[in-house]
Amino acid sequence: MGFVHLHLHTQYSLLDGANKIDALIPRVKALGMPAVAMTDHGNMFGAVEFYRTAVSAGLQPIIGCEMYVAPGDRRDKQRVLQGDDYETAGNFHLVLLAMNQDGYRNLCRLVTLGYTEGFYYKPRIDKELLRAFNGGLIALSGCLASEVNQAIATGSLDRARAVMEEYRAIFDDRYYVEIQDNHLPQQERANVELIRLARELGLPLVATNDCHYLEPGDEHAHEVLLCIQTGKTLGDAKRWRFETDQLYVKGPEDMRQAFADCPEAIDHTLDIARRCQLEMRFGEYQFPVFATPSGVTREEQLRHDAEAGLEERFTAMRSRSGWSAASEGTYRERLVQELDVIIRMGFAGYFLIVADFINYAKNRGIPVGPGRGSAAGSLVAYALRITDLDPIPYGLLFERFLNPERKSMPDIDIDFCFERRDEVIRYVRQRYGEDHVAQIITFGTLKGKAAIKDVGRVLDFSFGETDRIAKLYPAPKQGKDYPLAKALEMEPRLRELRDRGERERQLFDYALRLEGLLRHASKHAAGIVIGSRPLVEDLPLFVDKENSVMTQFPGGDVDAIGLIKFDFLGLKTLTLLANVVDRVRQSRGVGVDLAALPLDDKKTYRLLAKGDTVGVFQMESGGMRKLLTQLRPGNFEEIIAINALFRPGPLDRWSSSSSSASTARRRSSSPIRPSSRSCAIPTASSSIRSR
Repeated sequence: MGFVHLHLHTQYSLLDGANKIDALIPRVKALGMPAVAMTDHGNMFGAVEFYRTAVSAGLQPIIGCEMYVAPGDRRDKQRVLQGDDYETAGNFHLVLLAMNQDGYRNLCRLVTLGYTEGFYYKPRIDKELLRAFNGGLIALSGCLASEVNQAIATGSLDRARAVMEEYRAIFDDRYYVEIQDNHLPQQERANVELIRLARELGLPLVATNDCHYLEPGDEHAHEVLLCIQTGKTLGDAKRWRFETDQLYVKGPEDMRQAFADCPEAIDHTLDIARRCQLEMRFGEYQFPVFATPSGVTREEQLRHDAEAGLEERFTAMRSRSGWSAASEGTYRERLVQELDVIIRMGFAGYFLIVADFINYAKNRGIPVGPGRGSAAGSLVAYALRITDLDPIPYGLLFERFLNPERKSMPDIDIDFCFERRDEVIRYVRQRYGEDHVAQIITFGTLKGKAAIKDVGRVLDFSFGETDRIAKLYPAPKQGKDYPLAKALEMEPRLRELRDRGERERQLFDYALRLEGLLRHASKHAAGIVIGSRPLVEDLPLFVDKENSVMTQFPGGDVDAIGLIKFDFLGLKTLTLLANVVDRVRQSRGVGVDLAALPLDDKKTYRLLAKGDTVGVFQMESGGMRKLLTQLRPGNFEEIIAINALFRPGPLDRWSSSSSSASTARRRSSSPIRPSSRSCAIPTASSSIRSR
């Protein structure tokens, strides 16, 4: 005896579903259900997170989607409501569940086409697409917004019968008639006809609950969420609302009791769960195909390009003082070692791809950054012109970038001129195919302070009231906001406000419940994914208002399913520098090579020592400028030390140790005189001295 929820909305039904996956899965497990489906509105945003969370909890995940089906052709965007003609009333709902890999791929195609071809207020498909891409999919007839239920609501029972027969013709034995017990009078009337027609036509019934929130009592917070979505207040009599409080994750006993007169509808949920055996694969990299000359492997091409690139670098290196044949040998030996690791780990293609689009940019005068992060420790990257930083003189470790003991994808962040970054992305699309390349989606989260403001507006708090409350929120630490519960612990004035009255208590209660839900989808600032085949075979795609094509999975989930992402960062500083170089050339006739600037210019260090660094990357914050004036660096190595110290990790450790030392001094009977060289952080290098 059991039951499985097959119609359920997570937080990825943006500002509509209130089921947070990390709370949903433990609840389902506690209720004793063996499986659970995810069927968000028109998207599959959370499929990977949902799948992995469920599997880790020992539950069977069922990946699905509640689709919007256009009344006619998906490309027809002129239909409007005409009287009671339900066929022109908008979109019909239909639940699709993936049974296997074929079903998953078809679901990805359908969801993608809903955005790329059928979008009209909502991502819509049509029956033409369902006929073409229904393999491996189970269909549930849908909620009150389905085509069948809309026909019943208008008294068109013959039409309802015809719709059922049409869907059976498309899905064969994979079409189920969906009934619900949501205490709505129109649903009760519909159930009578749905059961009658299903039995007449020999179609299986299935019971669902269209879950939008987790537990009884959550319906009030869900009403607030809908108001946030629609820009309404709770006091607005015309606001959109659900006229029921039953759309929570009910247990098997509740569902069996609700459908005691139709037990087969409950049993069929278990049958459907058994039919859905999709297995998502993780950790298997799918590298884009980098074309090499006939008969040449990617590994051979990489060795050739790296060795040739190092020879080019030697041209400038040989003019260095102290350069010798032994020095050259050190570089050659390091190059061989790195190449062996890269090839053994299977990353030859990755380096060739990155080198290709970086050199495309450089050869066309598009400013590219010299390199950042752990990739600067790679001599191969330097030889291929991926970076312009020679790792040998500074003792940079290749193992920090790639380590065979801990196999993970190389991560090379590339800075491009902000104004010309799109030229490089266009080149990548042309090189690998439009359908092989997409930008990566990201999601905005309803955080504590924003939740207070949004909920306050819905509850008719004035802007001034919520602004005063929000200003009491503790300042974020290192860019990360505190959760509301933590903020209440830290700030007694927030607790006083919460306890002031019923109105304020409601504000904080709803904000706490809604905090952490997703608010909107947007485009990742840098992430680009390149596939070895059309991306829609591995994941669904999303199209935003600017017509940008994006993955429906965020960056971490794209990595998890083995697709390769690259970070194309648009940096305004590079654009500024390029403009400065151009102006100097035009006004003074002097060509400036930014890659060849000397690192021992005394005037530059005098500017740094004065803290005159506004606009200089990583040197412009108030704390950093103060530190520069205190330590007054005089060479490049000292800049390295200062920059390394002024990072979250060292600062946190110093803050903790300083706090402990301060406490110890207060407890000590022996007074300790403060140092004359007071500084926010300890000195890391003996070469940094007081001047």
